[in-house]
Amino acid sequence: MSKPRRTRRPRKAAKRQETSRTRTVWGALIMAMTGVGGLMWLLQGGPGVGSTGLALPPMVAAAGPTSIEAIFRTRTDLNKDRWQAIVIHQSGSAYGTPSSIEAQHKSRSYEGMGFHFLVGNGSGLEDGEIHVGYRWLDQLAGAHASGKQQDWFNRNAIGICLVGDFGRSAPSERQMWRLNQLVSALAERLNIPADRIYLHRDIAQTNDPGAFFPEAAFRSQLVRGR
Repeated sequence: MSKPRRTRRPRKAAKRQETSRTRTVWGALIMAMTGVGGLMWLLQGGPGVGSTGLALPPMVAAAGPTSIEAIFRTRTDLNKDRWQAIVIHQSGSAYGTPSSIEAQHKSRSYEGMGFHFLVGNGSGLEDGEIHVGYRWLDQLAGAHASGKQQDWFNRNAIGICLVGDFGRSAPSERQMWRLNQLVSALAERLNIPADRIYLHRDIAQTNDPGAFFPEAAFRSQLVRGR
């Protein structure tokens, strides 16, 4: 009695299925390594940490809400008693990078970039990218505030600058989302109340951060997030 013949799958079909499966596995692995590895790279103080600061890209932020905690991995111990307020600024220019703003500030005889944080708009820095400045990493006073109480605010307030000219157009949605994420994290960790979160124009005779900065939406989002 003859044995039943096995039905063989065509080699090409089997090879295509194996290739597809391999691509799927590798794709999932690369995505996992990108999210987790990128976050760990920042938390461990990898090559992104230099004398001028580090970058927290939007890609890493998407890994989850805890990713913003990377900002608290400072080179000098976090000085919770020092930081009592937050001041929001605009760069006043459509384009901006840490290097360009640092050069601008050095031309004013500052030692480096005067802000503690910079939030990109897609022109220079990625849209929503947070640059953590050396003043924050080393827990140093800022050089960002003007007005009658500028000395106090520079010593005790965290300066955050959004790249853009908001006298001409509004910040991007991603910029505002990242600003709220950053401010909420800082306020919660440092016990900074909502009435100590200022726009620069609240403390000085200036329009900074511009007429198109969405103050009402910004403050409303902060209240909902806390």
